[in-house]
Amino acid sequence: MTGRIKIDLFMTLDGVAQAPGGPEEDTSGGFPYGGWQAPLPDPVIGEQIGAGIAGMDALVLGRRTYDIFAAYWPLHVDNPIGRRFAEIPKYVASRGTPALEWQGARQLGPDAAASVAALREAHEDIHVIGSIDFVHSLLAAEAYDELNLWVYPVVLGQGKKVFPDGAAPANLRLLEPPITGGTAVQLRYGPAGLPTTGDMSLQD
Repeated sequence: MTGRIKIDLFMTLDGVAQAPGGPEEDTSGGFPYGGWQAPLPDPVIGEQIGAGIAGMDALVLGRRTYDIFAAYWPLHVDNPIGRRFAEIPKYVASRGTPALEWQGARQLGPDAAASVAALREAHEDIHVIGSIDFVHSLLAAEAYDELNLWVYPVVLGQGKKVFPDGAAPANLRLLEPPITGGTAVQLRYGPAGLPTTGDMSLQD
């Protein structure tokens, strides 16, 4: 088995992926815009997200996102998303020793990026949701197969970005045409090696 690792992120036009879901999700750095995604629903994108969750067979989360999910989704197993999360293994990246009381949750090894890459041998459809701090390490190590970005028409001017200053240089390739329901835009990318340069003046 060779599974695929898919990183799923909600992102603003200026690249911010911090705390899309609610005011208290991640206030680090004094971030004042938690829940910025909520006023911008897009039914078509919602269907795409739901289909992705229905098909996954493993979930990977950073510690902060795990705590948020573990406090909410076990109480909502009547929801298709909550039911799917309850059914599948959940892997958590943490430098500490969390209790991980959510059924089916287990901690990744000390080299979390390598541990995630190894999940390809055990699962077919592995999703990393949110967890922007942890995602930075996966992007730098190219320990992923798809980067799924849902881009919303809002500019925040601050917050944790998908590609912050100092991010590892990388080329990406578009895996399919963009999808939109009129508000957000879904973009699916795959890694494509290191950037190259050229001279536009030499092209016809």
